[in-house]
Amino acid sequence: MAPTDDSVSQALRAIEIEDGVVTRPASTWTPTVHAFLRHLRSQGLTCVPEPLGIEGGVERLALIEGDAGGAGWQHQHSYDGLRSAARLLRTIHDASAGWQPPVGATFRAPHVVAGSEPSVWCHGDVGPWNVVWRDHEAVGLIDWDFLHQGPPLDDVAYALQWFAPTRDDDMALTWHHFPAVPDRAARIRVFLDAYGDGLPDFDVAETVALRMEATMALELSLANEGVEPQRTWVDEGSQEWAAGEVRWVRDNAHLFELSP
Repeated sequence: MAPTDDSVSQALRAIEIEDGVVTRPASTWTPTVHAFLRHLRSQGLTCVPEPLGIEGGVERLALIEGDAGGAGWQHQHSYDGLRSAARLLRTIHDASAGWQPPVGATFRAPHVVAGSEPSVWCHGDVGPWNVVWRDHEAVGLIDWDFLHQGPPLDDVAYALQWFAPTRDDDMALTWHHFPAVPDRAARIRVFLDAYGDGLPDFDVAETVALRMEATMALELSLANEGVEPQRTWVDEGSQEWAAGEVRWVRDNAHLFELSP
């Protein structure tokens, strides 16, 4: 889910870091996430947290050193940072493909039908705030609460919303902290080139807009179940705000066209 400054602050207050160990509240899906992270790390990936255990409603993870959260935005402004985030996502997708969830696995986010694409295990919340950065290079991907199965494009479309970004000029400057309005189409090309082959041809604006609407639907579902912070976000008008963002993407599709 996309964070606001307040929601990031709420999340950070629930997380404690001490002696290289991150502790945060565990949920019903946490054992499934830990099993998935162990699978990736068994293949030699150090770009996801090492799960250390769950006890008393608290999960423990080894800290990946670097900038994340609000400190992560600046690192992806450069094309080098952008490329490194795309390569990191591709590495994880490739390593995830053969994972079989444990019996009784619980997921917070619904799976997405892949169609003709091969399925991978998607992060579901790929934004600069959930990437760990060192010297403008993506070295880790954290916060796997929205783990689900789906086509790679599900994660890629979500990422493009935040890394391009597919947002208006004011948001690009004030929320994403770009020093000048970025060339969104150029950044999308850089991200997709770095991610590599295997993605189907797709209309960027419509695919991103549909992924945004899926995010809205999940947020509303969680809010209706009384889950926080989604319930508060919806009460404060997040659905109406997000619908306006979706309209902006469709109305400005020309900004995301990939042809030269």
